[in-house]
Amino acid sequence: MKKIIALTIAAAVLCSAQTAFAVEIPQSLTSRLNKLIPGTAPDLIQASEIPGVFEVHYGASIYYVSADGRYLLRGDIIDLEEKTNLTQSRRAVSRKIAIDKLDEKGMIVFSPQAVKHTVTVFTDVDCPYCAKFHQQIAEYNGLGVRVRYLAFPRAGIHSESYFKTVSVWCSDDRRQAIGDAKFGKPVAKKTCQNPVADHYNLGQTVGVNGTPTIVLESGEIIPGYVPPGRLLDILEGRDSS
Repeated sequence: MKKIIALTIAAAVLCSAQTAFAVEIPQSLTSRLNKLIPGTAPDLIQASEIPGVFEVHYGASIYYVSADGRYLLRGDIIDLEEKTNLTQSRRAVSRKIAIDKLDEKGMIVFSPQAVKHTVTVFTDVDCPYCAKFHQQIAEYNGLGVRVRYLAFPRAGIHSESYFKTVSVWCSDDRRQAIGDAKFGKPVAKKTCQNPVADHYNLGQTVGVNGTPTIVLESGEIIPGYVPPGRLLDILEGRDSS
């Protein structure tokens, strides 16, 4: 049920985003945004549920700006009648769109023969709970859960973890290398053209604060380690906690 609701919300938000382009965006608003963040165009500007206030998307970050561009609000819009967080729903859709733009060839993918669900996991090779997650990768796959890893060295770009992660992504066998790195085995130092920095920057944009961070197909995120059985329950709507 939870998954059905999430997909319904996602469809509704995408529809509203498509129709939003019919709304005329005030020049005063776009001019102010260009001055506020020069060189970075919003991914989307659309009218919000509050008259005179526009919703502005930068990746998964959402801001509310008055039509004249003078006032900026940071926070979520809550529909008190429906008891729903409208901003959270839109943020999930924006996160999904951002991740869907990535080339899967740049990910490290562990897939079962029969795929029921796909999750995208921001992971750190030096994170104990990431190692615990990976130790059970066969169990996730056995339940039909396809796992796509994105790199998120928590210590930041140019840290020791970052360079170790680059070596993993540049290995001839990345699936073997990421397991070796997570379990403390040596990985040969290598450099190549790689997506590690891009993955890390995307993670910061879409709200990753720690690892592992699991992104569901709807764009919803689950922070932290989740055991295989419970993850399947969440994916199939049997766990609403």
